[in-house]
Order: sequence, then structure tokens, then C-alpha cells
Amino acid sequence: MIIELKKFGNTLISRQAGREAFAAFQPTLRDVNPAEKLEIDFEGVLTFSPSWADEFLTPLIKEFGDRVILRTTDNPSVKATLEILEKRN
Repeated sequence: MIIELKKFGNTLISRQAGREAFAAFQPTLRDVNPAEKLEIDFEGVLTFSPSWADEFLTPLIKEFGDRVILRTTDNPSVKATLEILEKRN
């Protein structure tokens, strides 16, 4: 499954918005096959804050672990946020 974050907007900021996005995505996650990988696609995202990412990506990784794949991106906002989350977790 490919999760296109641009479906949640191109400016992904605020803890509340990340929490709401994850909650809205829950029904889709129920249908994920146990062997299926989840690829996170950052294309089209302009701003990606650590608070939004923490509310969306952290629970996703906790639930699916190594099955979550973060696609490579050149976006400096995404790169910086992922570095912050990696250091924190």
C-alpha cells in the first residue's frame, strides 16, 4: 500500500492535524494484509512538521514496524523532520 501524504494537504503542520489525519486513516489500515508493506510517499508535501509527523508516523511505525517504508525525498522539510523523529525515538 502506498500512503500519499499529499492527500492530507501540502502543508502538514500541528499535532492536532496529524492526530486527525491518523484517525481518518484508521479504517483503511484495518484492511492491510499482514504481509503488506506500507510505503509513505512525501511527493507533493511542501511543509512537514515534527508534531504532525509524530502524530501520524509514530503510531503507524509502532503498529506496523519494519513494514513501514519511507520513500526517499529531496524535500528539506521532510528530511529535517525525519531526522528529529529518529533522534527522539
